[in-house]
Amino acid sequence: MAKEGETIRVDKELDLSNAGRGVWLVKVPKYIANKWEKAPGNIEVGKLKISKQVGQKAQVSLTLSDAVINIDPAEEIPRDHRLDVSVVTKQTLGVFSHAITTTRDDPVPECEKQYMEGRIVQKLECRPYADHCYMKMKLESIRKASQPARQVKSLEKIVHNYKPVSDHKHNIEDRERKKAEGKKSRDDKNAVLDMLFNAFEKHQYYNIKDLVRITRQPISYLKEILKEVCDYNMKNPHKNMWELKKEYRHYKEDDKKDDDATKDTMSDSDSD
Repeated sequence: MAKEGETIRVDKELDLSNAGRGVWLVKVPKYIANKWEKAPGNIEVGKLKISKQVGQKAQVSLTLSDAVINIDPAEEIPRDHRLDVSVVTKQTLGVFSHAITTTRDDPVPECEKQYMEGRIVQKLECRPYADHCYMKMKLESIRKASQPARQVKSLEKIVHNYKPVSDHKHNIEDRERKKAEGKKSRDDKNAVLDMLFNAFEKHQYYNIKDLVRITRQPISYLKEILKEVCDYNMKNPHKNMWELKKEYRHYKEDDKKDDDATKDTMSDSDSD
């Protein structure tokens, strides 16, 4: 038994006893491949007929068996086909198979043996005859391909599942936000000014969102008051920020001392 985490190594052998055998590579239409995939492994799927005349190429034909044709009677396919033969000359192709040996007690593969079943000597392409059955099958396939993937259907009763979304979440949230702003009552102008002056005593610059949050006023009404007592910065480093006009600024004593000290330092540097 292989232990957990242990790398499983499988010995592989290649049997070349059939390497000299010539095999055919046959390409069949999709409708034949689908029938053969559904067919059980113990039935005859068709017969090959090879006829050759002197001085001419061999004629190869394929006739599907009744068992294959009747696998799905609703899907009618042509019975007779011709096989166009071409010889493989400029490349080497082979057919391989493999068998894995295991034991009943240990499902881990003990040995994997590969077989070369033969070398491809001819390529054959299976083509149907343009008879009535084939033309009918092609018309049906064209009709199915032309049908749109989505179709409009009239509903006789209300469908509760898979209803289209009448509105999107972000639109609903935006409308609710606008309604909430519209319902904000306008306070007295002097009361709003007091709130603004108190705010600007703490910080020199504010954006409009913070001022709306602080005053809880409609944004249009608040901007009217801000234009009277504030300047709107259009340049960096305080772009899109509001600050009090010079005539409304009230600095604390410490701030004035700092400003005076800064001015003195600048004057000293100028004198130097």
